[in-house]
Amino acid sequence: MLAHITQDLKAVFDRDPAATSKLEVILTYAGFHALLAYRISHCLKSMGIPFLPRAISQLARWVTGVEIHPAAKIGTGFFIDHGMGVVIGETAEIGDYVTLFQGVTLGGTGKERGKRHPTLGNHVVVGAGAKILGGITIGDNVNIGANSVVVKNVPPNSTVIGVPGRVIKSLGERLPDATMDQVDLPDPISDRFIALEQELIELRKRLENHDEKSNP
Repeated sequence: MLAHITQDLKAVFDRDPAATSKLEVILTYAGFHALLAYRISHCLKSMGIPFLPRAISQLARWVTGVEIHPAAKIGTGFFIDHGMGVVIGETAEIGDYVTLFQGVTLGGTGKERGKRHPTLGNHVVVGAGAKILGGITIGDNVNIGANSVVVKNVPPNSTVIGVPGRVIKSLGERLPDATMDQVDLPDPISDRFIALEQELIELRKRLENHDEKSNP
């Protein structure tokens, strides 16, 4: 556990230019506090100790705004930047040197038991507000854009954006139909209303034509 904590502390300095000293990180970084509480609670849960691991995780949630289930599996060099609002579910698995920004959820999609949370490979970066849901697998070296919602497997060395998440880069190459536009996203409900409006206009024209023919 101590080796993991040492690597977690090092990860802060490797990935956050605002970090100036170990003392500052240890005393003021909520993400590091949440991760430290997780390392302790996970160790206790692995020893079969009841209740206490969950109590520690809930206390950490109240203090830091980050919720990590003690049963989740997290590799070395993990970094939570800013922290607030991060949720990591019970069966989530996270590889080495992964970075999560604020508001990220590694969640389930229902009430099913068993493996129901995502698995993240090594060197994955998940942007602020992104949601990764279900027992899916995110490959190594994947970047997930802010506020994306990912519900399908993502191959290694990819970049994902949007709702639902779609791969726009694979193996460093931009896909032909990929777009980085996250403002003008498709709105299927609005599109359906527009289609219905067009159908009503066409129906009105047909009725008017029918009336004209019936009453010359």
